[in-house]
Amino acid sequence: MLADPDEDKRAYAAAPLAADVFPGDAAEAAATVGTSGAARSEAGRHGWRVLGTLSALMGFASVSTDLYLPAMPAMSRALGADAGTIELTVSGYLVGFSIGQLLWGPVSDRYGRRWPVAIGLVLFIVGSAGCALSYDAWTMIGWRVVQAVGASAGVVLARAMVRDLYAGPRAAQMMSRLMTVMAIAPLIGPLLGGQILAVAGWHAIFWALVGVGLATLVAVLRMPETLPPAQRNPSPLGRAMLRYGELLRHRRLLGYAGAGGFFYGGMFAYIAGTPFAYISYHHVPAALYGALFAVGIVGIMATNMLNSRLVLRFGSDRLLLWGTAAAALSGMALAGTTSIGWGGLWGLVIPLFFFVSATGFIVANSIVGALAGFPERAGAVSALIGAIHYGSGILGSALVGALADGTPWPMAAVIAVTGVGSLLCARLISGAGPSHAA
Repeated sequence: MLADPDEDKRAYAAAPLAADVFPGDAAEAAATVGTSGAARSEAGRHGWRVLGTLSALMGFASVSTDLYLPAMPAMSRALGADAGTIELTVSGYLVGFSIGQLLWGPVSDRYGRRWPVAIGLVLFIVGSAGCALSYDAWTMIGWRVVQAVGASAGVVLARAMVRDLYAGPRAAQMMSRLMTVMAIAPLIGPLLGGQILAVAGWHAIFWALVGVGLATLVAVLRMPETLPPAQRNPSPLGRAMLRYGELLRHRRLLGYAGAGGFFYGGMFAYIAGTPFAYISYHHVPAALYGALFAVGIVGIMATNMLNSRLVLRFGSDRLLLWGTAAAALSGMALAGTTSIGWGGLWGLVIPLFFFVSATGFIVANSIVGALAGFPERAGAVSALIGAIHYGSGILGSALVGALADGTPWPMAAVIAVTGVGSLLCARLISGAGPSHAA
């Protein structure tokens, strides 16, 4: 159950910022406590509306893709494209999503969070309409890039907004709670997408996304600003973009980015590969694909809830290590069952369930761990982490498309490699300094 917003506000007011992760940031962290009180108070008064809006914004990456997953085979036939080309609609989306985040982060640090999000939502609406009107695969891929640039503003700035309002293990706890709420989108997305496909065809799925974008835009325009003018970074945008290189010199930041990035590569291999592995290879009806997809989302929701309860006790770094270990083991198990054909459909579903469920321990903890050391540059750090995560997703989904051979093996191989890579990066963090203990 989600905590009472007033309780959250009181708890944060008493909690110190996690300035111990990157030495030298204590002064900036102390300043943040003093200047962000008004923003926290304003957000606290809006309570559940802020929570719901942030959850919706963080869910845009999922809903933009999950809703049309059951339609991919039908789109392949309608647009006269093979499976590998249609899977590039996922990769193209990730290209736009990664590049967009690098832009929106510094913009929000300079001008605040709310208006950049609103502009991004307008782009998302335009891109979704373009997808609905597409009649060939490459036009669709182009509009997916536009859609993604817009959606990336909501996702990257929602994470920064959480950092504006919370810190340390408390931020990890709230991030997990937000992700539990936003998991409703991928839970119902494929189910709803399958029903829309059956009733109105795949074009209607993208018109539905136009409606989602419009509703979220209205909510954002009624939301309070979380970054007061006194906390904004006055650096010119060009200079802020160049400073991404400075961030990449921090070993712990690289560890957090890599742990999440490798995992995202596996997750998007799963997203791009399962429609064809389930529907085309194992002949699962498109209307039932959503049910199999939903099983993994239930696992994500469960581990996010568990993470929010355990993080104050064990610390986010330890839970991150446990999550990456689970991802590596389940990825290797998936490669094993797929290579010998053991278990048929369930030989895919069961290892994939454990791999996907590791999300609850990996994503929130890796993001919050990276953000904790740079409170004055939360937008830029969130953008960099997101770009690395989704850039890895580009490689994961593209590899599945490039290696496609009509079997689930390419997907399984990519997931196994990325699971092991995520674990190795988490081990890099454990050797780079103090952990996020509660």
